[in-house]
Amino acid sequence: MRAPLGSFDQARPAPDCLDELTRPVAEAVRGWQGNVPARDIVYVDTDPAIADTAAFVAHYGRELLATSANCVVVAARRGGETTLAACLVPSAARADVNGVVRRLLDARKVSFAPMDTAVEQTGMEYGGITPIGLPSDWPLLVDSAVAAMPHVLVGSGRRRGKLIAPGALFAELPGATLVEDLAR
Repeated sequence: MRAPLGSFDQARPAPDCLDELTRPVAEAVRGWQGNVPARDIVYVDTDPAIADTAAFVAHYGRELLATSANCVVVAARRGGETTLAACLVPSAARADVNGVVRRLLDARKVSFAPMDTAVEQTGMEYGGITPIGLPSDWPLLVDSAVAAMPHVLVGSGRRRGKLIAPGALFAELPGATLVEDLAR
């Protein structure tokens, strides 16, 4: 199979390679019932040593920067309570954590969640966290530009491998809210 974007040596429908995914991501793909068929989620095998965005696009092609998104886990605090949430933004931009995210989560302070917290709470590897398979009770803020992309490259839950899915799928994930100008 040929990936819908990029030129990867190996691409397969994600439902055919659940063993390559972390447990929460595999469960989300296996149980997916959205308008976008699960078979439209494609797994591509990639080098885990270059999973971070800058190294990844330098190796696999700069054009992928325009079609990829990063999922960041944030901790929102108000009155002694902490809420974990995720933001999905184009890779070429950054989530407006102290403005838009803080207001939407009704928080006094928002920061990036500590790495160990993000890994433990998602069941995913740092550097590979994806919105597919996040805890269903988490708010997931999706930049509307991501949802408008024909296909989006995101993490697979591991540093090895990426997922490619139609942008519309991300608006259908549990807890998802489309947000204009979430990224700066």
